[in-house]
Amino acid sequence: MSQSTANRQNKIKKIVIVGGGTAGWMTASALSKILGSNYCDIQLIESDQISTVSVGEATIPQISLFNKILGIDENDFVKKTQGSFKLGIEFIDWTKKGGGYMHPFGDHGTNMDAIQFHHYWLKMHQQGKGPDLEEYSLAAVAARQGKFMRPQNRGNSPLSQINYAFHFDATLYAKYLRDFSVERGVTRTEGKVVNVSVRDSDGFIDSVYLENGERVAADLFIDCSGFKALLIEGALKTGFDDWSDVLPCDRAVAMPCMPKEADVLHPYTQAKAQKAGWIWRIPLQHRVGNGYVYPSKFVSDEEAVKILTEQMEGEPIGEPNFLRWTTGVRKKSWNKNCIAIGLSAGFVEPLESTGLHLIQSSIAKLMALFPHQGFDQIDIDTYNQQTKTELEYIKDFIVLHYKATDRDDSEFWRDCQQMKVSDRLQAKMDLYQKNGRIYREDNELFNETSWLAVMHGQGLTPSGYHPLVDVLSEEEIERRLQHIYSVIQKSVETMPMQKDFIDKYCKA
Repeated sequence: MSQSTANRQNKIKKIVIVGGGTAGWMTASALSKILGSNYCDIQLIESDQISTVSVGEATIPQISLFNKILGIDENDFVKKTQGSFKLGIEFIDWTKKGGGYMHPFGDHGTNMDAIQFHHYWLKMHQQGKGPDLEEYSLAAVAARQGKFMRPQNRGNSPLSQINYAFHFDATLYAKYLRDFSVERGVTRTEGKVVNVSVRDSDGFIDSVYLENGERVAADLFIDCSGFKALLIEGALKTGFDDWSDVLPCDRAVAMPCMPKEADVLHPYTQAKAQKAGWIWRIPLQHRVGNGYVYPSKFVSDEEAVKILTEQMEGEPIGEPNFLRWTTGVRKKSWNKNCIAIGLSAGFVEPLESTGLHLIQSSIAKLMALFPHQGFDQIDIDTYNQQTKTELEYIKDFIVLHYKATDRDDSEFWRDCQQMKVSDRLQAKMDLYQKNGRIYREDNELFNETSWLAVMHGQGLTPSGYHPLVDVLSEEEIERRLQHIYSVIQKSVETMPMQKDFIDKYCKA
């Protein structure tokens, strides 16, 4: 038998996805689009009785790539999900009460003579000259003014480089992707998985049983059952690495409200630090998503609802939705013939809107390492190694927000200051605090721009700067910085308000 015949006979013939929600339907839509309708059967099992973790979602710019792969029309998608656009995240009260900064999508300034822009800015800033870092970011300046447009074809203007993401209603997004998937041949089965059958011979999952007695067999199982992790943990007992020691928040309560009348629709997510934990604000077209992420050690559920409702700008819509989790990661996201995607694979709180990105990234890795029925261990090990590394880098980036703070007004923040962080994060902080140097490692998710925005925003101050900055005279540096500053201010002046942009192109 030829190798190609063997491969064809050995191919995956049936994929079962357990769990709908965003993770399940993102996976189903990507698989159905990439594999086409003839490669294998794809079945998704979800139960209407089981509520999904569907709070208003905020994303990061990588989501555009996912939408492109699916070939979905962006205006249609924003309309159908009551969406809005996002140019960054504003952090309030994280370093001290009354302080705030923006983590923008997109660069600060422009690199000069092969040296990163921020080193030139640092030299002047250390002498008390020139405006704050975020004034050199188109995304930050536009976000604060409530403005938005898609990138324009304008040569080397900053308007050619607009990086953006979305806010949307997660329930509507899952429904949008469900319609997309079913149109492309995915079978949706309404039902609740009550039992999982594992083969004695090799420990692989053989089939799942539904409440109505139906047995569903497959070659490959994808666990999108959320925090329950029915397959990867329930059936396969894969194990979990707990990260609560550095990420102390283990609860959230979510509650949308009506927006203030005639308010500017700001194109950014807000994260406002509290005495313990923080509150998010996600502006959509029809409502504002609010939630409070908190540590149960310091805040009770009742207190959390009180703190959240007191800070909401409008009448709450519906009852509070409580979420509970343990921060950390599955010891293996791919075990035997089961891959956990979404919350079942692990959870690093929503502070930097990485939830959907991690689903997308898992799908990309699955496509790159797509198995045949033989399930080669080297593919599985590679997937697990990459997943773990990616999550560890994201963890470090999120921990930075808690660790680098001057807040000592509560036991929570004092604990955060004392927290022992990973050697890698400590090295990044030390390297920056010496001479402002930042490196992106192992293709980690957050690039130099993000690390710079947060380290500067959280109050880390370098004592020096890159020595080669001194090749240029101070007058020349000042002239160039002034030029960049005015180009950004002028560019933002030409941008429409986000509200007007949405009214014109993608109003729900």
